[in-house]
Amino acid sequence: QVQLVESGGGLVQAGGSLRLSCAASGRTFSRYGWFRQAPGKEREFVAAISRSGGNIAYADSVKGRFTISRDNAKNTVYLQMNSLKPEDTAVYYCATSGIIATTPISYDYWGQGTQVTVSS
Repeated sequence: QVQLVESGGGLVQAGGSLRLSCAASGRTFSRYGWFRQAPGKEREFVAAISRSGGNIAYADSVKGRFTISRDNAKNTVYLQMNSLKPEDTAVYYCATSGIIATTPISYDYWGQGTQVTVSS
């Protein structure tokens, strides 16, 4: 049974940092992505990483502030979020895909999400 479990969300002040984790079980995945969804908005791409970590993509809104990484031995992907802004407030989801992609439809499995709230 394939399962993705996110953790690490919480409440943080603007300018602060959080590190999200996504632990995968059931099989080994080649590519991971992080997405987020704020209330009343569509789910949007945040970052994606290939199996080797050599191919990474970021949304323009998070470039220079967020870093995606993975530990294949632990079957876990991370999202380090620095210099957080109130507009980063959303539920963050990890997902897996066979390609590096920025659209949700390209992803096969999804976690349940973790809430990130950034106060001003």
